[in-house]
Amino acid sequence: MSTDAPRAPTRPAFVLIRPQMAENIGAAARGMWNFGLDRMRLVAPRDGWPNPASVAMASGAGRVLDDAQLFDGTDGAVADCAFVYATTARPRGLTKTVMTPEAAMRDAAARTARGERVAILFGPERAGMENDDIARANVIVSVPVNPEFPSLNLAQCVLLMAYEWRRASAEVPQIREEMAGTERATQTEIAALANHYEDTLDRAGFFFPEAKAPSMKMALRNLWSRMPLTRADAQILHGVLRQMVRWKEKG
Repeated sequence: MSTDAPRAPTRPAFVLIRPQMAENIGAAARGMWNFGLDRMRLVAPRDGWPNPASVAMASGAGRVLDDAQLFDGTDGAVADCAFVYATTARPRGLTKTVMTPEAAMRDAAARTARGERVAILFGPERAGMENDDIARANVIVSVPVNPEFPSLNLAQCVLLMAYEWRRASAEVPQIREEMAGTERATQTEIAALANHYEDTLDRAGFFFPEAKAPSMKMALRNLWSRMPLTRADAQILHGVLRQMVRWKEKG
């Protein structure tokens, strides 16, 4: 039998402290599972637990609710964690490092990669966390919101932190091309398209006066090379030109 200690989770625990509405717990579970997070911990939910009202709002993320752990106090919910982040929008008069969600989740990703257990605290909907809860955290996470309206819904805050976790912990390309079943046109295909248009336009007398024809053709070649054409695009453009020639010949 192996005597190795159990491995630390590779994802943070999201701790909801005294949540007041079961619907918000369900919405938070949905936001967590959207980004691959499933370690929910509940501290003294106002309306008890489990609560069927949370299931409808979870909308497919019921597994997060099924596995949610229930605690009487914040101490128990973070007892196994080496580092704790507390989300709050208001100054609390406590000496703490304050991070943005992006910086906090980068830090959390680095810590979990080293085998540390981490938790993120979220306060009650009405007034947020009390200082007694925040004092247990190593870092405060503050969202740069509109100072005239800083309050975030519980599920919104969970979703925001889960999104930043995903960005920090997974290789997510910031830009990608959706090719919709096709692929980029090759240089041979682009050259064939350029030749088709150049020959047709030449016959139509487009390159006039003759002295400017070389520069006009060069400009057209350059235009085709700048366009991110797919094979489907090239086929359509060939078809457009062929149909226009047919229409002209019928006339």
